[in-house]
Amino acid sequence: MISFIVPAYNEELELSSTIAAIRAAASGVTQPYEIIVVDDASADATARIAVMAGARVISINRRQIAASRNAGARAARGEYLFFVDADTRIKRTHIAEPIAALEAGYAGGSARVVTNGFIPLWSRIFVRAFCTIYFGLNLGAGAFLFTTRRNFDVIGGFDEQYFIGEEVYFSLALRKLGRFKVLREPILTSGRKLRMYSARQILGNVFGVIVGGRSVACSRVKLHLWYDGKREKRAA
Repeated sequence: MISFIVPAYNEELELSSTIAAIRAAASGVTQPYEIIVVDDASADATARIAVMAGARVISINRRQIAASRNAGARAARGEYLFFVDADTRIKRTHIAEPIAALEAGYAGGSARVVTNGFIPLWSRIFVRAFCTIYFGLNLGAGAFLFTTRRNFDVIGGFDEQYFIGEEVYFSLALRKLGRFKVLREPILTSGRKLRMYSARQILGNVFGVIVGGRSVACSRVKLHLWYDGKREKRAA
């Protein structure tokens, strides 16, 4: 079985499209699957929308993406674990290629990323430069990660010390077990933060994480841009 784990906080606008995309992608594979939405203290209709879309809902109150993913993995019944953010769309190739890679002995993997909708010029340059470096280092994007249940258990899941960058440590831990595959076919994820915040705010926050290191990455308070819960009023 394949378990799709979708961490969500106030994602009533994006969630139904994400679940629909997962179902459409999964229609091309023979394995049974389940969709688990981890509702982490949402104040909107996230949980109701997930149920209406046929997903299983796990509720937690942690306000932390690593904890949400781990909670979903604990509840999952599948041998293959796919972590898909609530604002991210996948295609059939994002299931077929990972399954083939895992069966070939890869420890896990991810995919390259493109953003939806219009984003400012500065952010297009920034995203292109960041992705070139990041994926060049063979690291996984948090919006989409996959591995096996066994490998997940061996590395202990996502490190809940971190409120940001947990996907980096997850990728590095999997790479100690075997090869790590980054798919060339990109996933589509929301560019909302690049539309909602200025270059100064985003680049300043990124610089703060780089300079502050672990002390910032382990503090929700210092990561307001990621955890303030701000959302767009309509889909891009």
